[in-house]
Amino acid sequence: MTAQLINGNALAQQVRTEVAHRVSALKSHGVQPHLAVILVGEDPGSQVYVRNKVADSEQTGLNATLERYPASLPQEELLARIAILNADPSVHGILVQLPLPKHMDANLVIEAIAPEKDVDGFHVASAGALMVGQPGFRPCTPYGCMRMLESIGMKDLRGKHAVVIGRSNIVGKPMAMMLLAANATVTICHSGTADLAALTRQADIVVAAVGKRNVLTADMVKPGAVVIDVGMNRDDAGKLCGDVDFAGVQNVAGWITPVPGGVGPMTRAMLLVNTLEAAEAAKT
Repeated sequence: MTAQLINGNALAQQVRTEVAHRVSALKSHGVQPHLAVILVGEDPGSQVYVRNKVADSEQTGLNATLERYPASLPQEELLARIAILNADPSVHGILVQLPLPKHMDANLVIEAIAPEKDVDGFHVASAGALMVGQPGFRPCTPYGCMRMLESIGMKDLRGKHAVVIGRSNIVGKPMAMMLLAANATVTICHSGTADLAALTRQADIVVAAVGKRNVLTADMVKPGAVVIDVGMNRDDAGKLCGDVDFAGVQNVAGWITPVPGGVGPMTRAMLLVNTLEAAEAAKT
């Protein structure tokens, strides 16, 4: 068996096309969706991420402005700038790129963003809405993963067992909540969970989101399972890779996401969806 690829690049392009149509409709009513992106510091990875996010936005007709600040920026000044953006009706979404410099409290900064403009889905109000099944912004990475599952016909997961490896508030826990909302039975664990393989071998869906190479190998996967690789690492040759031993697992799984070209593009695509929905909500 060779797993079929879930092509994140192709699916993200479909999402961007959908967003572009809806952006055009909003513009016809005099509304220009606007995403404000804030980058503090010179983290190389963050610079690549925000550049791609701005490019994706421009492709759909969504207006994205990038504000760059030095790593020495006082936290008080960042909070003051967020307050200004919160009060600006022309700004529909605010994204503060993480990680922030060490002298800043990331939780405090995220909570300063108005919930109705929290298009990254990290605000406690967004998390609470997800927890109780109410409308709200979904964190972009798990939201993208769910769209990938839907793309292969797995929307209602009733009777399916999903294992999420990784318990972070950014991916792991929201991912588990979304899977539960789709009627899956969900187990959350981490790379140090006792006999992790015994759990993953029972799973119809495995989501690896640890940030550790080869946390999921072929002997840990149920034949025909769907494997979603959220990891972003470098191998010994410096090549981008995920958390999954792709070469081995692709011979066992039924579906698998590649790295790169899998979850990453979908994460950025769902940011556009959240920003668009924020603009649509503001219009009403």
